[in-house]
Amino acid sequence: MTLIAEQGFSATTVDEIADRAGVAKGTVYYNFASKNVLYEELLRDGIDLLADSLRRAADTTAARGGTRVDALDAMIRAGLDFIACSPALIQLYVAELWRTNRTWRATLTSVRGRAQSVVESVLRDAVETGELSDELDIPLTASALLGMVLVAALDWQSFQPDRSVEEVHAALSRLLQGRVGAAGH
Repeated sequence: MTLIAEQGFSATTVDEIADRAGVAKGTVYYNFASKNVLYEELLRDGIDLLADSLRRAADTTAARGGTRVDALDAMIRAGLDFIACSPALIQLYVAELWRTNRTWRATLTSVRGRAQSVVESVLRDAVETGELSDELDIPLTASALLGMVLVAALDWQSFQPDRSVEEVHAALSRLLQGRVGAAGH
């Protein structure tokens, strides 16, 4: 994953992947039919791990008696922590979002849906319990929350690496809580 993130998919050879992994080229092909299949599996496994991390954050918050908005906030933190630990995966994911001609576009759409559905389920619960307005567009809001975390984390990692995850989380938490306007307005 790191190698492809460093060089780009097209520029990375299976020989380089095998060398970086410390295995023979045949081992790569034994486990993956092609470089495309390998890449799809990297995306699938990585985004599944992100979705699991988001779900755990929401479940842990619920078990502690937190609100659904608290769960969303915990999910933001979990997303930031995940991105900080897996920058190559996120770099690959973002690079592929703009490409529509790749064979793994359906896989990308599917794995994106898994992460988004975790956020949607918490938003849906928040609407059903009255924590959030029933006018909320749940799919679009889930996408916006994931996008907010992704873009903020990319900016943080690329241009503001001296910031702590706590600082980045605090800024996004204020957005979630609707506390970005001037006091009293």
